[in-house]
Amino acid sequence: MLIAGAMTPAMLVAHPLFPMVDRDIAGHLITIHRDTPRLARLKASHRKWLMTQSMYALSIQRREDDPNSGLNPARFIGIATTIGAASRNTADAFLKELLAYKFLREVVHGTDKRMRFLETTEASDRAMMSWFMGHMRGLDRLDGGEREKICVADPRIFRLAQPRAAERLIANPVWRYPADSIRAFLFAEFGGMILHELMNQIDAFSAVEGRVVVGPVSVPALAQQYGISVTNIKTMFKKTEEAGFVGWIGTRGNRTLWLSEAFLADYLMWQAQKFSALDEAFRFAHARVSSLPATTQAEILLFSA
Repeated sequence: MLIAGAMTPAMLVAHPLFPMVDRDIAGHLITIHRDTPRLARLKASHRKWLMTQSMYALSIQRREDDPNSGLNPARFIGIATTIGAASRNTADAFLKELLAYKFLREVVHGTDKRMRFLETTEASDRAMMSWFMGHMRGLDRLDGGEREKICVADPRIFRLAQPRAAERLIANPVWRYPADSIRAFLFAEFGGMILHELMNQIDAFSAVEGRVVVGPVSVPALAQQYGISVTNIKTMFKKTEEAGFVGWIGTRGNRTLWLSEAFLADYLMWQAQKFSALDEAFRFAHARVSSLPATTQAEILLFSA
């Protein structure tokens, strides 16, 4: 049964099932990467995640009654630079790459024909919806709710919830500026996916002498899977290992990775920010659409403004 009120980060990390739920979402996100590797490359670091969510929120908020609303390069670049996710050139290159890979397309609308407008393609929509539903499923596991079922029955909830969750996370300093223990991974290319790989491998989350065992980890295999250099991955581990947050047991060729209890706690608290924001956004969107009959996209967005 859905509990009253959105789950706070503190409530989430205190829930005994939350580490397993985070492990499940890690596996889900790894699957999304394998299904759409090109798209995954464009959100491979924390800064790119911020840009991706901002871009998608702009696109999904286009209003039929306002032809100049939605995603255009100037609007997106303004947001990306304001939140410190990228420089103007980097943000512009990000959009061009999305267009080249057909994750964005140009649309003809607007009163000023000198302005370019863009929208997400079906491939982007499927990936973002899968990301959203995976988190709804995880939240349902924690409290026995039916978020996933409700969202499948009414896609308007997703259209309202994604922009709200993105806005709240971007404004949340805990999410936007990760703890030092996990920063070396999250701000590196594919570092977030490397962390998902580690979480996905943990069998027991109980710490023994302050350590949580991950298991054997092959840096060359990870480098090959994500198309990055062994050196880049070693750099992520080295910075974190020197601070005492991760380490290895055993000899070369037969080593087991461990995470410190503090590292895992910081990571789960960081992830809890996302789950909490998505829970609040779901409840907001569900309350909105529950008071309305089936409506057009424009009416939904007008109602949420």
